[in-house]
Amino acid sequence: MLTKAFLLYILNINSIGGKNLEIIIKNSSERPIYEQIYVQIKDMILTGVLSEGDMLPSIRGLAKDLRISVITTKRAYDELERDGFVNTVAGKGCFVAGTNRELIREENLKKIEVHMNEIRKLAKSCGITGETLIEMFRLLESEE
Repeated sequence: MLTKAFLLYILNINSIGGKNLEIIIKNSSERPIYEQIYVQIKDMILTGVLSEGDMLPSIRGLAKDLRISVITTKRAYDELERDGFVNTVAGKGCFVAGTNRELIREENLKKIEVHMNEIRKLAKSCGITGETLIEMFRLLESEE
């Protein structure tokens, strides 16, 4: 049984073009709830799970399903719109915006940099040189 500190809300969204999407809210997370929603929807857009023109659940509907405040859901959607991931059409809803390939590339480059920095720190703590890391990467690439 989950205690209140570890309570999860999982929402399966079946109404988006027949796609089964999952939004997971962790009350124990250090991230605010609006940010958890923002990150998950953004990742779905960047990875192609959500496509241009797909309609997101209504703000009120998502808030009700996740058992959170409408204000929290609205903030997540506002952030997604501000960053160009969705467009809101008054009276119709919120839709996935046309993907900007350069934006997606930049987002992925940021993720790679974070991972590379972690690899660098770990390698340094183990005494592994940059040349060894490059050789390891080349070996991994040749396996594909």
